[in-house]
Amino acid sequence: MSTGETFNPIQPLDTAAVWELLGELPFGRLAVQAADMVDIFPVNYVAKDRKLYFRTAQGTKLASLVVNNHVAFEVDRVVGDHVQSVVVHGRARRLETQAEREVAEQLPLKPWAPTYKYHFVVIDVDSATGREFTMTTEPDHDPV
Repeated sequence: MSTGETFNPIQPLDTAAVWELLGELPFGRLAVQAADMVDIFPVNYVAKDRKLYFRTAQGTKLASLVVNNHVAFEVDRVVGDHVQSVVVHGRARRLETQAEREVAEQLPLKPWAPTYKYHFVVIDVDSATGREFTMTTEPDHDPV
């Protein structure tokens, strides 16, 4: 590091690392907005071909996607004091065609909760970014 540069403890993940993390983690959080309310839902999902798939029942989550299909999706992995986090922005849609549903039914996507989740949803990803850092104490002072 040259004189005058400051160390940034938060480092970006490259695209390959972002999709590797999305492919490894089975659980994330889906953020939706309908009317004036933003809501967040825990979901188990599968990443395939740069898209995210999940199942849902009829209800708030599915209704929100009809009103506004723009969503955010987030996953984190914490191992010891090392943290990796990915945020996805995209458009969610219920799979409507028989061909789409048949492909989704072949994915290892089973409900975790003992409820019926008949609707398959895909997030068509517009952007996926990530970062990583090591947890530590806050610096003694702001260098600025």
